Amino acid sequence: MRKVTALLILSLASLVWIPAAFAVGTVAGTDIDNTAEVSFEVSGSSLSETSNTLTLTVAEILDVNVTLQSAAKPVSPGDAAEELLFRLTNTGNGSEAFSLVLDNALGGDDFDPLPAAPTSIYFDTDASGDLSPGDTAYTSGVNDPVLAPDASVDVFIVNDIPGTTSDGDIGFSVLGATAVTGSGAPGTVFAGDGDGGVDAIAGNSGADDDDTGQYNVNDIRLALVKSATVSDQFGGTQPIPGAEITYTIAVSPTGGGTAVNTVFSDQIPAFTTYVPGTITFNGSGMSDAPDADAGQFVVSAGNPTITVAIGDLTAASGIQTIVFTVVID
Repeated sequence: MRKVTALLILSLASLVWIPAAFAVGTVAGTDIDNTAEVSFEVSGSSLSETSNTLTLTVAEILDVNVTLQSAAKPVSPGDAAEELLFRLTNTGNGSEAFSLVLDNALGGDDFDPLPAAPTSIYFDTDASGDLSPGDTAYTSGVNDPVLAPDASVDVFIVNDIPGTTSDGDIGFSVLGATAVTGSGAPGTVFAGDGDGGVDAIAGNSGADDDDTGQYNVNDIRLALVKSATVSDQFGGTQPIPGAEITYTIAVSPTGGGTAVNTVFSDQIPAFTTYVPGTITFNGSGMSDAPDADAGQFVVSAGNPTITVAIGDLTAASGIQTIVFTVVID
Protein backbone atom coordinates (compact mmCIF):
# COMPACT_ATOMS: atom_id res chain seq x y z
CA MET A 1 0.00 0.00 0.00
CA ARG A 2 1.00 3.61 -0.57
CA LYS A 3 3.06 5.07 2.32
CA VAL A 4 2.16 8.47 3.69
CA THR A 5 4.68 10.80 5.29
CA ALA A 6 2.63 13.91 5.96
CA LEU A 7 0.35 13.78 8.99
CA LEU A 8 -2.25 15.96 10.61
CA ILE A 9 -3.92 14.61 13.76
CA LEU A 10 -7.70 14.75 13.64
CA SER A 11 -9.45 16.45 16.50
CA LEU A 12 -11.27 14.10 18.84
CA ALA A 13 -14.55 15.73 17.86
CA SER A 14 -14.18 14.59 14.27
CA LEU A 15 -13.87 10.86 14.89
CA VAL A 16 -15.98 8.29 16.67
CA TRP A 17 -13.84 6.30 19.07
CA ILE A 18 -15.12 2.86 20.00
CA PRO A 19 -13.49 0.80 22.77
CA ALA A 20 -12.16 -2.60 21.79
CA ALA A 21 -10.06 -5.27 23.49
CA PHE A 22 -7.44 -6.33 20.98
CA ALA A 23 -4.24 -4.40 21.82
CA VAL A 24 -0.96 -6.23 22.33
CA GLY A 25 -0.05 -6.23 26.03
CA THR A 26 1.92 -3.51 27.79
CA VAL A 27 1.84 -0.03 26.32
CA ALA A 28 4.85 0.96 24.20
CA GLY A 29 7.37 3.12 26.06
CA THR A 30 6.74 1.46 29.43
CA ASP A 31 9.96 0.92 31.40
CA ILE A 32 10.55 -2.51 32.92
CA ASP A 33 13.01 -2.13 35.83
CA ASN A 34 14.73 -5.02 37.59
CA THR A 35 17.12 -5.02 40.55
CA ALA A 36 18.49 -8.12 42.27
CA GLU A 37 19.29 -8.41 45.99
CA VAL A 38 21.26 -10.83 48.14
CA SER A 39 20.94 -10.97 51.93
CA PHE A 40 23.38 -12.64 54.33
CA GLU A 41 24.72 -12.61 57.90
CA VAL A 42 28.21 -11.79 59.16
CA SER A 43 29.02 -12.25 62.83
CA GLY A 44 25.34 -12.24 63.69
CA SER A 45 24.57 -9.11 61.69
CA SER A 46 22.12 -9.11 58.78
CA LEU A 47 23.49 -7.51 55.65
CA SER A 48 22.34 -7.16 52.06
CA GLU A 49 23.70 -6.06 48.72
CA THR A 50 21.82 -4.96 45.60
CA SER A 51 22.77 -5.19 41.98
CA ASN A 52 22.67 -2.45 39.43
CA THR A 53 19.19 -1.73 38.05
CA LEU A 54 18.49 -2.87 34.52
CA THR A 55 15.83 -0.97 32.55
CA LEU A 56 14.21 -2.27 29.39
CA THR A 57 11.72 -0.11 27.49
CA VAL A 58 8.80 -1.89 25.83
CA ALA A 59 8.91 -1.54 22.04
CA GLU A 60 5.87 -0.67 19.93
CA ILE A 61 3.98 -3.38 18.10
CA LEU A 62 2.35 -2.13 14.88
CA ASP A 63 -0.90 -4.00 14.33
CA VAL A 64 -4.26 -3.15 12.77
CA ASN A 65 -7.58 -4.86 12.19
CA VAL A 66 -10.17 -3.88 9.55
CA THR A 67 -13.61 -5.51 9.77
CA LEU A 68 -16.67 -5.08 7.58
CA GLN A 69 -19.75 -3.92 9.50
CA SER A 70 -22.24 -3.89 6.59
CA ALA A 71 -24.21 -6.75 5.14
CA ALA A 72 -24.11 -7.18 1.38
CA LYS A 73 -25.59 -3.97 -0.04
CA PRO A 74 -28.53 -4.24 -2.47
CA VAL A 75 -28.17 -1.70 -5.29
CA SER A 76 -29.58 -0.94 -8.72
CA PRO A 77 -27.77 -0.09 -11.98
CA GLY A 78 -26.68 3.55 -11.98
CA ASP A 79 -27.06 4.10 -8.23
CA ALA A 80 -24.76 6.78 -6.78
CA ALA A 81 -23.00 7.19 -3.41
CA GLU A 82 -23.71 3.71 -2.05
CA GLU A 83 -21.76 3.23 1.18
CA LEU A 84 -20.29 0.25 3.01
CA LEU A 85 -19.29 0.55 6.68
CA PHE A 86 -16.02 -0.78 8.13
CA ARG A 87 -14.38 -0.59 11.55
CA LEU A 88 -10.66 0.16 11.85
CA THR A 89 -9.06 -0.88 15.17
CA ASN A 90 -5.52 -0.25 16.41
CA THR A 91 -4.55 -3.66 17.79
CA GLY A 92 -0.99 -2.57 18.53
CA ASN A 93 0.33 -1.29 21.87
CA GLY A 94 1.13 2.30 20.90
CA SER A 95 -0.58 5.34 19.44
CA GLU A 96 -0.48 5.04 15.65
CA ALA A 97 -1.68 6.81 12.52
CA PHE A 98 -3.11 4.79 9.65
CA SER A 99 -3.39 5.56 5.97
CA LEU A 100 -6.54 4.32 4.22
CA VAL A 101 -7.09 3.14 0.67
CA LEU A 102 -10.05 1.96 -1.40
CA ASP A 103 -9.54 -0.84 -3.92
CA ASN A 104 -12.19 -2.00 -6.39
CA ALA A 105 -9.99 -3.78 -8.94
CA LEU A 106 -10.62 -7.26 -7.60
CA GLY A 107 -11.18 -10.65 -9.12
CA GLY A 108 -14.07 -13.00 -8.53
CA ASP A 109 -16.91 -10.52 -9.02
CA ASP A 110 -19.04 -9.34 -11.94
CA PHE A 111 -18.22 -5.63 -11.97
CA ASP A 112 -15.94 -3.02 -10.42
CA PRO A 113 -17.76 -0.38 -8.37
CA LEU A 114 -16.72 3.19 -9.20
CA PRO A 115 -15.22 5.31 -6.37
CA ALA A 116 -17.56 8.23 -5.69
CA ALA A 117 -16.31 11.71 -6.57
CA PRO A 118 -14.91 13.86 -5.14
CA THR A 119 -14.39 11.67 -2.05
CA SER A 120 -14.88 7.95 -1.60
CA ILE A 121 -13.81 7.48 2.05
CA TYR A 122 -15.53 9.12 5.04
CA PHE A 123 -15.40 8.82 8.82
CA ASP A 124 -18.75 8.09 10.50
CA THR A 125 -18.37 11.25 12.55
CA ASP A 126 -21.90 11.28 13.95
CA ALA A 127 -21.91 7.52 14.71
CA SER A 128 -25.18 7.13 12.80
CA GLY A 129 -24.11 4.11 10.77
CA ASP A 130 -25.32 5.91 7.63
CA LEU A 131 -23.46 8.36 5.42
CA SER A 132 -24.71 11.85 6.29
CA PRO A 133 -23.70 15.46 5.54
CA GLY A 134 -21.93 15.77 8.91
CA ASP A 135 -19.52 12.92 8.24
CA THR A 136 -15.86 13.86 7.70
CA ALA A 137 -14.24 13.23 4.33
CA TYR A 138 -10.87 11.47 4.44
CA THR A 139 -7.84 12.81 2.60
CA SER A 140 -4.73 10.62 2.59
CA GLY A 141 -1.84 12.23 4.44
CA VAL A 142 -4.01 15.07 5.72
CA ASN A 143 -6.34 13.52 8.30
CA ASP A 144 -5.09 9.95 8.69
CA PRO A 145 -6.83 8.60 11.80
CA VAL A 146 -4.57 8.52 14.87
CA LEU A 147 -5.68 5.77 17.25
CA ALA A 148 -4.58 4.90 20.77
CA PRO A 149 -4.19 1.19 21.60
CA ASP A 150 -7.62 -0.51 21.47
CA ALA A 151 -9.27 2.55 19.90
CA SER A 152 -11.42 2.20 16.79
CA VAL A 153 -13.00 4.43 14.19
CA ASP A 154 -15.85 3.60 11.81
CA VAL A 155 -15.16 4.33 8.15
CA PHE A 156 -17.38 4.42 5.06
CA ILE A 157 -16.24 3.62 1.56
CA VAL A 158 -18.57 5.13 -1.02
CA ASN A 159 -19.03 3.89 -4.58
CA ASP A 160 -21.21 4.48 -7.62
CA ILE A 161 -22.73 1.49 -9.42
CA PRO A 162 -22.14 1.29 -13.20
CA GLY A 163 -25.30 1.61 -15.28
CA THR A 164 -24.22 -1.40 -17.33
CA THR A 165 -24.70 -3.89 -14.48
CA SER A 166 -27.43 -6.52 -14.60
CA ASP A 167 -29.76 -8.10 -12.09
CA GLY A 168 -27.83 -10.61 -9.96
CA ASP A 169 -24.37 -9.09 -10.53
CA ILE A 170 -22.06 -8.69 -7.53
CA GLY A 171 -19.21 -6.23 -7.05
CA PHE A 172 -16.48 -6.24 -4.40
CA SER A 173 -14.90 -3.24 -2.72
CA VAL A 174 -12.02 -3.27 -0.21
CA LEU A 175 -10.96 -0.88 2.55
CA GLY A 176 -7.30 -1.21 3.47
CA ALA A 177 -5.38 0.38 6.35
CA THR A 178 -1.61 0.63 6.82
CA ALA A 179 0.37 1.96 9.78
CA VAL A 180 2.03 5.23 8.77
CA THR A 181 5.14 4.29 10.79
CA GLY A 182 5.69 1.35 8.46
CA SER A 183 4.55 -2.11 7.46
CA GLY A 184 6.17 -5.36 6.45
CA ALA A 185 6.53 -8.99 7.37
CA PRO A 186 5.79 -9.71 11.04
CA GLY A 187 8.91 -8.92 13.04
CA THR A 188 10.15 -6.15 10.71
CA VAL A 189 11.89 -3.52 12.89
CA PHE A 190 11.62 0.24 12.40
CA ALA A 191 14.44 1.43 14.64
CA GLY A 192 13.55 4.41 16.83
CA ASP A 193 10.25 5.07 15.04
CA GLY A 194 7.89 3.97 17.81
CA ASP A 195 6.23 5.99 20.57
CA GLY A 196 8.80 8.00 22.51
CA GLY A 197 11.61 6.92 20.22
CA VAL A 198 11.42 3.19 20.97
CA ASP A 199 11.73 0.65 18.20
CA ALA A 200 8.55 -0.20 16.30
CA ILE A 201 7.97 -3.77 15.16
CA ALA A 202 5.41 -5.06 12.64
CA GLY A 203 2.98 -7.40 14.40
CA ASN A 204 0.94 -10.34 13.18
CA SER A 205 -0.97 -8.24 10.64
CA GLY A 206 2.25 -6.82 9.21
CA ALA A 207 0.77 -3.42 10.22
CA ASP A 208 -1.44 -3.71 7.13
CA ASP A 209 -4.98 -5.13 6.96
CA ASP A 210 -8.11 -4.95 4.82
CA ASP A 211 -11.59 -6.37 4.49
CA THR A 212 -14.02 -6.74 1.59
CA GLY A 213 -17.57 -5.46 1.21
CA GLN A 214 -20.06 -6.52 -1.43
CA TYR A 215 -22.71 -4.89 -3.60
CA ASN A 216 -25.55 -7.04 -4.95
CA VAL A 217 -27.32 -5.65 -8.01
CA ASN A 218 -31.01 -6.16 -7.57
CA ASP A 219 -32.79 -4.44 -10.41
CA ILE A 220 -35.77 -3.62 -8.25
CA ARG A 221 -36.07 -1.15 -5.39
CA LEU A 222 -38.83 -0.79 -2.83
CA ALA A 223 -39.61 2.70 -1.52
CA LEU A 224 -41.72 3.10 1.61
CA VAL A 225 -43.66 6.27 2.38
CA LYS A 226 -45.58 6.51 5.65
CA SER A 227 -48.29 9.03 6.51
CA ALA A 228 -50.65 9.44 9.44
CA THR A 229 -54.01 11.03 10.26
CA VAL A 230 -55.19 11.81 13.79
CA SER A 231 -58.77 11.72 15.01
CA ASP A 232 -59.44 12.76 18.60
CA GLN A 233 -62.50 11.97 20.70
CA PHE A 234 -63.77 15.56 20.47
CA GLY A 235 -64.05 15.53 16.69
CA GLY A 236 -60.69 17.24 16.19
CA THR A 237 -57.24 16.17 15.01
CA GLN A 238 -55.17 16.71 18.14
CA PRO A 239 -52.74 13.94 19.26
CA ILE A 240 -54.07 13.65 22.82
CA PRO A 241 -54.58 10.57 25.01
CA GLY A 242 -57.53 8.65 23.61
CA ALA A 243 -57.04 9.94 20.05
CA GLU A 244 -56.60 7.45 17.22
CA ILE A 245 -53.71 7.54 14.75
CA THR A 246 -54.30 5.83 11.42
CA TYR A 247 -51.07 4.99 9.62
CA THR A 248 -50.92 4.48 5.86
CA ILE A 249 -47.80 2.97 4.32
CA ALA A 250 -47.24 2.88 0.55
CA VAL A 251 -44.71 0.36 -0.80
CA SER A 252 -43.61 1.32 -4.33
CA PRO A 253 -41.57 -1.14 -6.45
CA THR A 254 -39.42 0.21 -9.29
CA GLY A 255 -36.96 -1.44 -11.66
CA GLY A 256 -36.88 -4.52 -13.82
CA GLY A 257 -36.30 -7.30 -11.29
CA THR A 258 -38.40 -9.19 -8.76
CA ALA A 259 -38.51 -8.76 -4.99
CA VAL A 260 -39.22 -12.28 -3.77
CA ASN A 261 -41.17 -13.12 -0.61
CA THR A 262 -41.59 -9.48 0.43
CA VAL A 263 -42.76 -9.06 4.03
CA PHE A 264 -43.85 -5.74 5.54
CA SER A 265 -43.47 -5.16 9.29
CA ASP A 266 -44.16 -2.16 11.50
CA GLN A 267 -43.71 -2.16 15.28
CA ILE A 268 -46.52 -0.46 17.20
CA PRO A 269 -45.12 2.82 18.59
CA ALA A 270 -44.48 3.25 22.30
CA PHE A 271 -47.26 5.04 24.22
CA THR A 272 -49.89 3.68 21.84
CA THR A 273 -52.05 0.54 21.63
CA TYR A 274 -53.08 -1.24 18.45
CA VAL A 275 -56.80 -1.09 17.64
CA PRO A 276 -57.80 -4.69 16.88
CA GLY A 277 -59.10 -5.52 13.42
CA THR A 278 -57.85 -2.38 11.69
CA ILE A 279 -55.26 -3.88 9.32
CA THR A 280 -56.05 -3.46 5.62
CA PHE A 281 -53.91 -4.48 2.67
CA ASN A 282 -54.68 -2.88 -0.68
CA GLY A 283 -58.13 -1.99 0.63
CA SER A 284 -59.01 -5.46 1.91
CA GLY A 285 -59.52 -6.08 5.62
CA MET A 286 -57.07 -8.47 7.28
CA SER A 287 -57.63 -10.49 10.45
CA ASP A 288 -55.17 -10.16 13.32
CA ALA A 289 -54.71 -13.93 13.63
CA PRO A 290 -52.10 -16.10 11.86
CA ASP A 291 -54.45 -17.46 9.21
CA ALA A 292 -54.86 -17.61 5.46
CA ASP A 293 -54.87 -13.88 4.82
CA ALA A 294 -51.67 -11.82 4.51
CA GLY A 295 -52.04 -9.66 7.61
CA GLN A 296 -51.21 -10.44 11.23
CA PHE A 297 -50.83 -8.72 14.60
CA VAL A 298 -47.88 -10.33 16.37
CA VAL A 299 -46.59 -9.87 19.91
CA SER A 300 -43.08 -11.28 20.29
CA ALA A 301 -40.69 -10.54 23.16
CA GLY A 302 -43.02 -7.76 24.26
CA ASN A 303 -42.91 -6.01 20.87
CA PRO A 304 -46.37 -5.74 19.23
CA THR A 305 -45.92 -5.63 15.45
CA ILE A 306 -48.06 -5.49 12.31
CA THR A 307 -46.87 -7.83 9.55
CA VAL A 308 -48.16 -8.27 6.01
CA ALA A 309 -46.89 -11.00 3.67
CA ILE A 310 -46.91 -9.05 0.43
CA GLY A 311 -45.28 -11.80 -1.67
CA ASP A 312 -43.37 -11.34 -4.92
CA LEU A 313 -43.24 -7.81 -6.31
CA THR A 314 -42.28 -6.31 -9.64
CA ALA A 315 -42.72 -2.80 -10.96
CA ALA A 316 -45.88 -4.05 -12.65
CA SER A 317 -47.34 -4.90 -9.22
CA GLY A 318 -47.83 -1.21 -8.55
CA ILE A 319 -48.08 0.48 -5.16
CA GLN A 320 -48.95 -1.78 -2.23
CA THR A 321 -50.84 -0.03 0.59
CA ILE A 322 -51.02 -1.09 4.25
CA VAL A 323 -53.24 0.70 6.79
CA PHE A 324 -53.69 0.18 10.52
CA THR A 325 -54.81 2.20 13.54
CA VAL A 326 -53.50 2.75 17.06
CA VAL A 327 -54.87 4.73 20.02
CA ILE A 328 -52.72 7.05 22.13
CA ASP A 329 -52.48 5.71 25.69
